[in-house]
Amino acid sequence: MIQITNTPVLYQGGAFVPTAPRPAAERTGTMARTILEAHNTSSSPERLALKFDAMASHDITYVGIIQTARASGMRAFPLPYVLTNCHNSLCAVGGTINEDDHVFGLSAARKYGGEFVPAHQAVIHSYMRERYAAPGRMILGSDSHTRYGAYGTMAIGEGGPELARQLLQKTYDIAYPKVAAIYLTGAPRPGTGPQDVALALIGATFKAGIVKNAVMEFFGPGVASLSMDYRSGIDVMTTETACLSSVWSTDGITKDHLERLGRGDQFRAQAPGEGAYYDALIQVDLSTVEPMIALPFHPSNAYSIREFKANLADLLHQVDVDAAEQLGVKNAPSLTEKIVNGQFQVDQGVIAGCSGGTYQNLVRAAEILGRHPIGSGEFWLSCYPGSMPINLELTKKGYLASLMADGASIRSCFCGPCFGAGDVPANGAFSIRHSTRNFPNREGSKPGEGQISYVALMDSRSIAATALHGGILTGADELPDCPADRPGESWDYDDSAYRARVYYGVGKPDPSAELVFGPNIADWPEQVALPENLLLTVCAAIYDPVTTTDELIPSGETSSYRSNPLRLSEFALSRKDPQYVPRAKEVLAEERRRRAGEPTEALLGHDPKTTGLGSLVMALKPGDGSAREQAASCQRVLGGCANLAQEYATKRYRSNVVNWGMLPFVCNGLAEKNIRPGDRLYLPGIRALLEGDGEELTGTLIQNGAETPITLKLPGLTREERDIILAGCLINYYAK
Repeated sequence: MIQITNTPVLYQGGAFVPTAPRPAAERTGTMARTILEAHNTSSSPERLALKFDAMASHDITYVGIIQTARASGMRAFPLPYVLTNCHNSLCAVGGTINEDDHVFGLSAARKYGGEFVPAHQAVIHSYMRERYAAPGRMILGSDSHTRYGAYGTMAIGEGGPELARQLLQKTYDIAYPKVAAIYLTGAPRPGTGPQDVALALIGATFKAGIVKNAVMEFFGPGVASLSMDYRSGIDVMTTETACLSSVWSTDGITKDHLERLGRGDQFRAQAPGEGAYYDALIQVDLSTVEPMIALPFHPSNAYSIREFKANLADLLHQVDVDAAEQLGVKNAPSLTEKIVNGQFQVDQGVIAGCSGGTYQNLVRAAEILGRHPIGSGEFWLSCYPGSMPINLELTKKGYLASLMADGASIRSCFCGPCFGAGDVPANGAFSIRHSTRNFPNREGSKPGEGQISYVALMDSRSIAATALHGGILTGADELPDCPADRPGESWDYDDSAYRARVYYGVGKPDPSAELVFGPNIADWPEQVALPENLLLTVCAAIYDPVTTTDELIPSGETSSYRSNPLRLSEFALSRKDPQYVPRAKEVLAEERRRRAGEPTEALLGHDPKTTGLGSLVMALKPGDGSAREQAASCQRVLGGCANLAQEYATKRYRSNVVNWGMLPFVCNGLAEKNIRPGDRLYLPGIRALLEGDGEELTGTLIQNGAETPITLKLPGLTREERDIILAGCLINYYAK
C-alpha cells in the first residue's frame, strides 16, 4: 500500500534513482525549491529568510498577534491579512468575551487594512483555499492546519509571534528543509475517501518521524485521478505527520477549479524538474488504500476498518488502557461493552471543518444515505459545510435537504467539533469524525470531573455508511453500490454571501479608525530580560511519549479567554497536571520578591542581584498538534523560563518557546533522570552562554537535597533567537 525509502533519491526519467546526501545548494529541481527561492530574501541557500504572500488567523489567535505587533510598532498590515471567525463563533462561554474579540478584529481590519470574515461565514482554511491559494504562492497561518498544497501553494502553520514578525516586515527564518517525494499511482476505490488516504500516510510516517519538519511534495500519475476537494482532504491532514509544509503538482483539474473560483489567471503549471533531489520517497498506490479508522488518541493510531473489526476486543482494550494512563480516569466503562453481537456500536458521527466539510465529502454522505433515515436510537449525525459558498451549492443541488430528511443535523461553517467547542459527546460515548484530530479531550470532555468520551477519525463515506446502519461501524467499501469519486467533480462557486458580509480592506488602512477593546482584551504582561544566572523549579514533569499542545493549554471552552493572557494562563496544563499553575505561581511570587529587593529563601543562598527564579516544564517530546502560541505564552506569563525535552515534536512549538523568551533545552537520556515537580535546576552563566555562541551548559540538578551535574543543550539557536531570549520575549526584542 505504502512503500517508504528513507534515503535520498533523484527523480530521473520518471523513475527514482538512489543518490548520496547533498548540501542545500545542490538539492534542486523540486517544486518546493522553486517556491522557496522565490520567497527567500537571504543570499544563503542554507538559511532561508522568507516573506509570505498572505497570512490568515482565526478568532483564537488574531487578537494576541495584533496586540504583539502593536506593542512592537506596527502601523499597518504590510501584506494581505485575513481575520476569520470560525473558532469562537458560538459565543457560548464567558459572556461577551467572544463577540468582543470579533468586534476588535473588525476594528483592526479597518485600522490596519485587513480582510475580516464574520462568524459562520467560513472555516479559515476553506476561505483561504477559495480566495488566496494558487500555484507558487506561500501563505502563513496561525493555525497548524494551514495547508493549501493541493493548489500548488506552500502554506505553513505557526505560532502567533511568527505572524507578528511578518506584520513588522521581518522574515520567517529557517534552515533549508528536507523535501520528501509523495509519489501517487493508481486511483481510489469506490468508498475510499481522502481521509482514508491521509490516515494511511500518517500511520506510516508519524511515529518514525519520516517527514518531521520536511516539505511533502505530491506528484505522480495518481494525482490526475483526484478532484481538488479530494486532494485538499489529503493535504490538510499532512499536518498530523509533523511535516513543515506540503505542495502538489498542478494540472488541468487545478486550472478548471481556479477558473470556477474566478481566479483562472493565477494558474500555472507546476511539477518536479528532471533530476529533482528528494531526501526521502513515499510511494502510495491509491488503489490499495482501504477505508481507515484512527483510534483514540492520535491520528497515527490508524488501522483499516477491516482490521479493526477483526480485532475489536484487543484494540478497544488498548484504548481503555491508554485512556486510564493518559487521562487519569480510572474505572471508566470499557469500550468493549460497545461490542454487540460481534459488531461495534458508535454513538455519534460528525463531518466537519477544513478536512471534512468539503462539497464532495458531503455529497458522498448524502448519496450514501440516500433518503434512508438514521433512526431514533442513540446514534446521531452532524454535518458542517466548510464555507457559505459550499453551503449554497449543497443547498441549490438539494444535498442538504436530503441529509436533513435523513435525520442529520446541519450546522454552520464553524470549527467547533475539531477542538471541543461543538457537539461534545456524552460521557462514555464514542464519536466517529471526519475532522482533523482525536487527541485526548479534543472532543471537549473534562476528565478532571470524571468525564471521558472518545473520538476516532474516519472518512465521511464510512461515517455515512455507519449512519445508514444506525451506528453499527461500517466501512463504505462494505456497501454494495457505494458511489465513486470522480476526478473532474467540482462545484460552482457563488461568493454572494461573502460579498454581502466580508469586510475587504486589504491595502486600505485607516489610521484614524479606533480599535474597539472589550473588557477581557488585555495587553501582554511585562516580561523581564534573562538574568546572569537562573535557578529553576520543575513545576510539571510529563513522561508521556508525546505531549500535545492541547495538553499544555486545553482547547474548547478555554479558548474564550485567549485575549486575556492572565486569565488563560489559569488553564495551563489543567487537564494534565492540575497542580502546575499553583506551583508556578508560587515560584513567580518568590521571583517578584527577589526583584523587589525582599529576602527569599528560594534562592538557596545565591546572589539575588545576579540570579533569577523561574519555573520549568519537563516533557519528553512536547508540542505535537496545534500552532497555538498560548501553549508557550501561558507558561511565560506564569514565570516560565525554560522547557526541558528529549526532543521537540514540532518546529512551531519550539519557535513559540523561543519567541516567548524561554530556553528550549534538550537533554539526552532525560527519561532516566527521574525529574519530578519540586526538583531544582541551577544554570550558572546562562546569559553569557547566549551572548556568545555556546550550545551546551553544565547545570546542577537538585533532587531531595542531592546535587548532580546535568548536561543541557541548545542546538541550532540562531543569533536572533539568542537575542530574543536575552531580551525576555519577542515584544521586548522589537521594543529595543
